[in-house]
Amino acid sequence: MKKIWTLIVIILGISADSFPQTEFDRLREQMVKYQIEARDVKSKTVLDAMRKVPRHEFVPEKYRTEAYKDHPLPIGYGQTISQPYIVALMTELAEVTKGEKVLEIGTGSGYQAAVLAEITDSVYTIEIITELTTQVKHRFQRLGYKKIVAKNADGYYGWKEYAPFDAIVVTAAAEHIPPPLIEQLKEGGKMIIPVGHPLQVQDLLVVEKKDGKVRSKNIIPVRFVPLVRGSKK
Repeated sequence: MKKIWTLIVIILGISADSFPQTEFDRLREQMVKYQIEARDVKSKTVLDAMRKVPRHEFVPEKYRTEAYKDHPLPIGYGQTISQPYIVALMTELAEVTKGEKVLEIGTGSGYQAAVLAEITDSVYTIEIITELTTQVKHRFQRLGYKKIVAKNADGYYGWKEYAPFDAIVVTAAAEHIPPPLIEQLKEGGKMIIPVGHPLQVQDLLVVEKKDGKVRSKNIIPVRFVPLVRGSKK
């Protein structure tokens, strides 16, 4: 009995600082196997990217031991890092391939952008919250994601300077599909975006631009934080 209680105390006393890197690697592999592959995400490119990106580096220190669990986590300023499965699903739906140019709206902690950067080296990401933008630029530099270009602005307007984009991934809920993003989507490209009321369940849409027409397809119900609007362009 004494040995059991000793083991419990040891487990409860574990902090993120005392986690060996191999334990994070093991948890990340389990995340991919049981949360993502088990839900029918099939793209080897996406699965490999999810295995590579150290999700625990993209959450606040106090949540690091929860980084590979099957739910979103708060990152401050009313924002979250999305559930791993949703990140993988949105990445798969975008069908990004090497050499393509991708725009992400809603950088947050930078996790989705890092996953995309494991697939292609042309990733542009926009975050309206200044503090998060500052944090994420340092994080990308520290983790070696030097080719991700981030800026502090209102993502509703996209990034005209680098348009058109082969894919656009929006990681916050908009009440409608922003017209500037449709304009900046390349012919034949795809936009992945949650659309709906910010306080209700939204629809995750795949928006395709083909032959001058825009078509959308509803994939699954989701719940995202709202797309924050502001004066920054």
